[in-house]
Amino acid sequence: MPTLTAGAALSNTSPALGVSLNGGFQDRTAEYIHDELHARCLVLDDGEKRIALVVCDACMIPTDLCEAAKHLTHEQTDLPIDRVLISATHTHSAPTLAGVFQSEPSEEYRDFLVLRIADGIRRAIHNLEPAKVAWGTIDEPGQVHNRRWRMKAGAIPADPFGAVTDSVRMNPPGGSADLLEPAGPTDPQIGVLAVNTLAGRPLALLANYSLHYVGDVGPGHVSADYFAAFADRLQQLLGADRLDPPFVGIMSNGTSGNINNINFREAAAGGGPPYTKIRGVAGIVAGRVHELYRQLEFRDAIRVDTRETRLTLGRRLPTPAEVDRARFVLAQARQPVLTTAEQVYARETVLMEKLPATEEVIVQALRIGDVGIAAIPCETFVETGLALKAESPLQPTFTISLANGYAGYLPTPEHHRLGGYETWRARSSFLAVDAEPQIRAAALGLLKSLA
Repeated sequence: MPTLTAGAALSNTSPALGVSLNGGFQDRTAEYIHDELHARCLVLDDGEKRIALVVCDACMIPTDLCEAAKHLTHEQTDLPIDRVLISATHTHSAPTLAGVFQSEPSEEYRDFLVLRIADGIRRAIHNLEPAKVAWGTIDEPGQVHNRRWRMKAGAIPADPFGAVTDSVRMNPPGGSADLLEPAGPTDPQIGVLAVNTLAGRPLALLANYSLHYVGDVGPGHVSADYFAAFADRLQQLLGADRLDPPFVGIMSNGTSGNINNINFREAAAGGGPPYTKIRGVAGIVAGRVHELYRQLEFRDAIRVDTRETRLTLGRRLPTPAEVDRARFVLAQARQPVLTTAEQVYARETVLMEKLPATEEVIVQALRIGDVGIAAIPCETFVETGLALKAESPLQPTFTISLANGYAGYLPTPEHHRLGGYETWRARSSFLAVDAEPQIRAAALGLLKSLA
């Protein structure tokens, strides 16, 4: 088997100040760049097939933008578009790329990001050299908590549509006497794919952890959140600073649609100045990965491969009566910035009125040595990721969420029955109730085809 070659590169994707930052009900404007954003690119070539993985510091990247970057890369490098995986970290302090709540994208920044992703892949290809890889997993349970909670009777308020039917509450008050139990599990596992040169120089490391984001950034700050802080700390631990070409650390988002970093069993406590928690979480996770790294066995002859399929899924759309109610709510608001959840979701309802009844999504799977990677274009729930890990013939397997597009939250049918924020119909949650079983089955089928 031919020797593996690998190349990695960082492509700066920081925006101009003044762009929209999404991640909340109200829009925010970029006033300060705390840390640069990047497209973190890794290319692997086993002598027969070449694949590229790109993880971007973005909240979400819509399908048309991912497709544009892939087609541009193909034009420039001949790399087939179905051998490229592009995902978002889900930092909530990056420019808006898809319209959600009261944030709308800048077309100029969207075009810029397409160019920078393609540039990054080309640079990674330029950096290809003989390499060896290793993989493994290690657990870090202390940084992941299920954010959907069952509550005592009467403790869950009405949803934005006026109904009192939710059985769970997202992000409840910490330490509340009304808390009963989390509505689901967590996944403490960190998946790791390490890439070194044949001489042993660290070239890149791809990690995967099911943590939504951390988020203690400054007001108006552009930041890559803990994802980049992890890469920076890992670089220090590996002694990989200022290498030529530079070491590229990559943290991808796992199945964190219902997972965050808040322990709701405890009352909220002051966390110190901005970025205190980001650095703390990044340091702990990087320390665990470094611990694993020192035990890994590297190989220089492996197989890489990809598969993908496109699914046409149903979309949950508002009824005419729901649209009429939403228009009434907006008429009463009488202000340009909407301040309540009812108003924000009314706007979403109106914007969704004429959307198509179906949505096409790309489901992808990769094999790198013995590692299986499922790529899903949604904020995937942890139950889906755990099921894929348990059933995949490739071990270890992990899922990269928000990959190759953005199709909102992906609750399981059971979570749809429970209700709660992640199920509320909006441009951030619109797939039909049966979407998750279809996507999970497709991902598992692709993983099996690669075994």
